[in-house]
Amino acid sequence: MKKLFCLTVLLISFSANCQTVFSVSSKYDADVKIFVASSKYDADLIVYKCSSKYDATDNKGLWFFVDSKYDAKKKVFFCDSKYDADLIIYFTDSKYDASWRNTAKKSFLY
Repeated sequence: MKKLFCLTVLLISFSANCQTVFSVSSKYDADVKIFVASSKYDADLIVYKCSSKYDATDNKGLWFFVDSKYDAKKKVFFCDSKYDADLIIYFTDSKYDASWRNTAKKSFLY
């Protein structure tokens, strides 16, 4: 019984740190408004899209896009203007490039 309890706590804490994201169609439904920059030097966060939710850990820029808003940790809306956005991101092709460039905005994804 004790092992089962420990396993349950471990799984809950893992899923709480997971960066699962759902893209909403309205900015009013979003937790965070995001603008995608064309250069990583303009971004607050460099994001890598993971192929598995188990790879998207912590708040490091490793995101997994889910199919349901109920499975997501954060609901995001992609803005057309960087002035409307809370966070500016850049999508990278390398998992190892994912990182925060402006750590002051980390709180948007906690």
